[in-house]
This record gives sequence, C-alpha cells and structure tokens, in this order.
Amino acid sequence: MKKIGQLLKSKGNQVWTISPDATVFDALKLMAEKNIGAVVVTKDDALVGIISERDYARKGILRGLTSQKTPVSKIMVSRVVCITPEETIDEGMALMSGKHIRHLPVTEDKKILGVISIGDLVKAQIEEQKFMIDQLTHYING
Repeated sequence: MKKIGQLLKSKGNQVWTISPDATVFDALKLMAEKNIGAVVVTKDDALVGIISERDYARKGILRGLTSQKTPVSKIMVSRVVCITPEETIDEGMALMSGKHIRHLPVTEDKKILGVISIGDLVKAQIEEQKFMIDQLTHYING
C-alpha cells in the first residue's frame, strides 16, 4: 500500500501559504494563479488554518462578506485536519471521507511537508489498481 510520503514525492511538495491577516481576495487570487483549491494559512511559519474556495462560497458569499475587505482569518478553518507521510492512501481517503474535506496538509513534527487533495488520492488509487490488474493479467497469461 502506497504511503502519503510516496505520493508527495511523485506529486511534488510545493506548499502555497497566506497570512491570516491577508484578504480573502488575495487568497482567491493565489488559488487562481496556482490552479489550486485551497491555501494553507500560516503565522510565523506555524500552521494556523486552511482556506478553500468552498469556505469562501459557504462562509463568505452566503454571509454577504466581500472578499476585498474580509481577512482570511474570518472564514478559514482553524481546526485543520492533517495527515502524516507514514499514513497510507486508504487512510487518507477514509479521513477525507469521514471529515468531508477535500484538502489535507501533510505534516511531521509540526512542519508542513505538502498538501494533498482528494483528486491526488483518487489518482493514486487508480494507478495502484491498474498496476494490480496488470500484474494479475500477466500472472494469468503466464
């Protein structure tokens, strides 16, 4: 079973961060520029939250908050669910499904190593299943 750390090595571990004092507009702009769905919120290099497009839609737009004036800290998720590099893809899928989240920071000793998305996990599972099917086909065909 592939581990989260292996996934990060193949995917890359670039982490885009923003300050809790930055505006939601700045966070959305960063997400658009980097083609990502969530940004890690840090203060003094410490993880303090995560903000996603979904957070803006549900906590910003629906509450009538304007992205240019609202600080990230107003709508970010401050109780961030994280995963370690030693956990498996299946454990990541279960965690995301159980918590209804789409992005997971990967951390070790309070250091942010990367961020994985539900799409990353699905892609990894599909690749693993394809490999298994190829192996079984090879075995059957001798």
